[in-house]
Amino acid sequence: MGDESAVSTLVLRARNGDQQAWDAIVDRYAPLVWSICRRYGLDRLDSDDVGQTVWLRLLENLGRLREPAALPGWLERTTKNECLRVVQTTRRLERTEERIKREPSEQVDPFDELLEQSAAERDNALLREAFAQLPDRYRQLLLLLMADPPVSYEEISRRLDRPIGSIGPQRARSLAALRKKLAEMDMAGVGMRTTGR
Repeated sequence: MGDESAVSTLVLRARNGDQQAWDAIVDRYAPLVWSICRRYGLDRLDSDDVGQTVWLRLLENLGRLREPAALPGWLERTTKNECLRVVQTTRRLERTEERIKREPSEQVDPFDELLEQSAAERDNALLREAFAQLPDRYRQLLLLLMADPPVSYEEISRRLDRPIGSIGPQRARSLAALRKKLAEMDMAGVGMRTTGR
């Protein structure tokens, strides 16, 4: 009963904006999330994505948890659902790749290929320009998340001096800002595709 009471207290404090309570929840239950990802055979990148999605979903639903003491069960169900989604998506992609390998290749018009390449180059330039206009904190986080080899959430937390539980929500805000910037540039006519000959 003491453990349920402690969990309820943490959830209630986190609902009220207590960052230490949120960090304590993430520290306490991150091993549960990662162990479920391992059971589903996910690699590190997929596990990080699942973990990020689970914490983001918790942040979105924290106020709706009817029974705060049931948090561990909620986290377990949400993590399993995310793992299944990743596994199913991976399988679909693998089947599609196999089908493409088996199908005879179609003849590609060199002019169409050149147009597609030019459009991709314009899109890349547009993306770089939008990225450069983001606030520094968003750029830093996105650069670390896209690093090759991948940087762990623990390392990102250390480098940016942010709680690990804030990385997922900050990532979502950063990507939303990038999408908004791209939409603004598109509405202004920057980088519009012209595919007519």
